[in-house]
Amino acid sequence: MKVWPGRPYPFGATWDGAGVNFALFSHHATRVELCLFSGKESKTPERTIALPERTDMIWHAYLPDVRPGQLYGYRVHGLYEPAHGHRFNPHKVLLDPYAKAIGRPLEWSDNLFGYTIGNARGDLSFDDRDSAPFAPLAEVIDTAFTWGDDRPPRTPWHRTVIYELHVKGFTKLLEEVPEPLRGTYAGLSSDAAIRHLVDLGVTAVELMPIHHFIQDRYLIERGLSNYWGYNTLSYFAPETRYASTPSAGDGLRELKTMIRALHAAGIEVILDVVYNHTAEGNHLGPTLSFRGIDNASYYRLLPSDRRYHEDFTGCGNTLNMQEPRVLQLIMDSLRYWVLDMHVDGFRFDLASALARELYAVDRLSSFFDIIQQDPVLANVKLIAEPWDLGPGGYQVGNFPVGWAEWNGRYRDAVRRFWKGEGGVGSELATRFCGSSDLYEADGRRPHASINFVTCHDGFTLHDLVSYDSKHNEANGEENKDGESHNASWNCGVEGPTQDPDVIALREKQKRNLLATLLLSQGAPMLLMGDELGRTQNGNNNAYCQDNEISWLRWEDTPERRALCDFTRKLLATRKEHRVFRRRRFFQGRPIRGEGVKDLTWLEPGGNEMGDDAWESPHTRSFAVRMSGRQMDEVDERGEPLEDDDFTCVINAHVESVSFRLPDEGKGQWELVLDTARPEPAPAPVVVPGGGSWEAEARSVALFKLITEPGDAAGI
Repeated sequence: MKVWPGRPYPFGATWDGAGVNFALFSHHATRVELCLFSGKESKTPERTIALPERTDMIWHAYLPDVRPGQLYGYRVHGLYEPAHGHRFNPHKVLLDPYAKAIGRPLEWSDNLFGYTIGNARGDLSFDDRDSAPFAPLAEVIDTAFTWGDDRPPRTPWHRTVIYELHVKGFTKLLEEVPEPLRGTYAGLSSDAAIRHLVDLGVTAVELMPIHHFIQDRYLIERGLSNYWGYNTLSYFAPETRYASTPSAGDGLRELKTMIRALHAAGIEVILDVVYNHTAEGNHLGPTLSFRGIDNASYYRLLPSDRRYHEDFTGCGNTLNMQEPRVLQLIMDSLRYWVLDMHVDGFRFDLASALARELYAVDRLSSFFDIIQQDPVLANVKLIAEPWDLGPGGYQVGNFPVGWAEWNGRYRDAVRRFWKGEGGVGSELATRFCGSSDLYEADGRRPHASINFVTCHDGFTLHDLVSYDSKHNEANGEENKDGESHNASWNCGVEGPTQDPDVIALREKQKRNLLATLLLSQGAPMLLMGDELGRTQNGNNNAYCQDNEISWLRWEDTPERRALCDFTRKLLATRKEHRVFRRRRFFQGRPIRGEGVKDLTWLEPGGNEMGDDAWESPHTRSFAVRMSGRQMDEVDERGEPLEDDDFTCVINAHVESVSFRLPDEGKGQWELVLDTARPEPAPAPVVVPGGGSWEAEARSVALFKLITEPGDAAGI
């Protein structure tokens, strides 16, 4: 086989129409061998070729006789000195970090470990068994794809509504999808799946990890699996389990077809990405890729003892952002998914770990500098999970301009308020208005706050109001895993029930949480199935449940239908009216030429809220009047943007409360929605300005100001 010197860049295996260029970075290696396999069943390489060239620590070669479909891996030679951070073992076949497709997945074996399991010296021992029969292999692919007229929707942040979903779990039980396609990329691109998303009113799907990940050995041994996928092994290759075809190339095209179909429906695709750690775990983990290629370069090692990894993620290791080639790996991956795969944004798992320059989290880190200067990534949505498990890792509100954040303080405040806790009113009001205390000072807008009440990690919306404690017994950890606190929602009974009063209260609490979420300033995020009352039977850590505990059940029941209709109405209201999706924060100041403020918080008696009311632990009821006139925003003609005025009545008391609605002269307040009365009224409900509204216990009511017929802007 011909072997030419080739080029050091691009990294990975690159088909140029005539041959394939291979390039691999390893700073400390002494020799790199390319292993070519004849097929998935091959136990040993068909050919082993020493890469002849090394340029700037990049080993490379060009093979004119190799074609797409070729399976390959590497053997990397160097020192095996764990005490100094080096774990080279040429007996282990390694996955290319730049692999664009996985041609053969991992098969667990003790041979995959660089040390001999069971040896008294532990990871200081050296294992000389060949891992080739069991190692995951990359596949050379042709990336060509006909995108046609595909265009990114580029939905403005202030119009964005995110729906977090699992590719498999969303359609696995959707009967309208042909059975072979359920739970696949093709299933998500089906008419039935897209129709539900469009009808609901979401503008973006946030896909739980679809980078190729491995199944944890300990889970397989317990008859479970890694369902969530936060165990990435390849940052370029899509997860093969979600393809309806066994061909890696066809699976890649299936994913691109899915993205194209979602774009055609106006839905953006955001990827949940895990660049903070890899699936190789701590020093006792397997040698699958990065560890064997150059452990000391790819991972953060303890300065005091380089045998061990620094672990800010709780997953055994942390990628080394101080190494330029590791930063380049992440940037190349991000650009690949934008330019070649056409995705619209990223949610960074445990993003604080990416910002640790030395030990502390640094908002001026190299990672942020590079992201902000990149012309490709400047045009996509960037979302941080703004915490990790290390000291000082909780960084909500501290990410740079250009980033949005999962707002954990929003989630906590909304949950505490609707559980009936006292002393939460002031914070709830701040979160409802976009969390200006976190984002305004550095020039960010309300949409920097990704508002959510539930996400994949924790209870579903239904379970949040139905269970006082977690029920994770199916995970096999004696119910010790997962967050342990939920506290009582005072719904009368825990778990499934036939009591109509308990069911009614739970449904109302779900509507209260959804109404708060979707009427708040900021970018809302819904969890898959919350609009349909999805339950995990009290499991709040279903990471290992690839079964009906986690999959979305699509049964049509009156409760499910009513909740979905209510969610649609909320999203339609949000879409129709700018006042719920402002581009700038409310200021609480009078609008020029008008006698009202842009925002006013009111006590039930109609007076403006004072400090005593906000500080009282008994304050669980208030109203907020929001003006639709926005003097700080103009249309294309320079005219001020206008919308209707609204008053939202919020009552978390266990008893009804009488509210005096704002006196608007000749104006009247028309009821738009009421969580206590989800069904449409037979006739419009109108309250005169200054009139009273009896807010039912635990309810949200939204009113629109009507002055004259046809006067509402409704922009």
